[in-house]
Amino acid sequence: MNHEDLTAKSAKGAKEELLFKDECYAIQGAIFEVYREMGCGFLEAVYQECLEKEFRSRELPFEAQKELLLSYKSQPLSQTYKPDFICYGNIIVELKSVKEIASEHKAQLLNYLKATGLELGLLVNFGAYPKVEIVRIANSNFRDFSAFRGSRNLS
Repeated sequence: MNHEDLTAKSAKGAKEELLFKDECYAIQGAIFEVYREMGCGFLEAVYQECLEKEFRSRELPFEAQKELLLSYKSQPLSQTYKPDFICYGNIIVELKSVKEIASEHKAQLLNYLKATGLELGLLVNFGAYPKVEIVRIANSNFRDFSAFRGSRNLS
């Protein structure tokens, strides 16, 4: 369990568990395997394909690049959103291959969670060295943007 998870757990109460704990553990295992095998430095599309193969080999339920409809004030938009992955029907997995995750990446995932009504997202950066970077973001407080002004307590 990382620092962010411990902080969130203590803030919510000792008995409350993390959202989709077992599912995230399985997803993270696949992510770590892809990073172990491929390292950093490839384009996002390479990691997308590798992770798809790894999810399949582990029989993890996922949908890749599923087109989702968006709306504005209950009116459908012509613009759509295609998350990199939706795993277990509940968790958005958004991939990046950048030097470091920026606040805009976190805001983007938070908006995707809000737009889809899903509760949890994993922001995965395969561009980080010496290890892959994974940030958990929960949809429970999507109107609280303090997380993007420096606070590390996101989930």
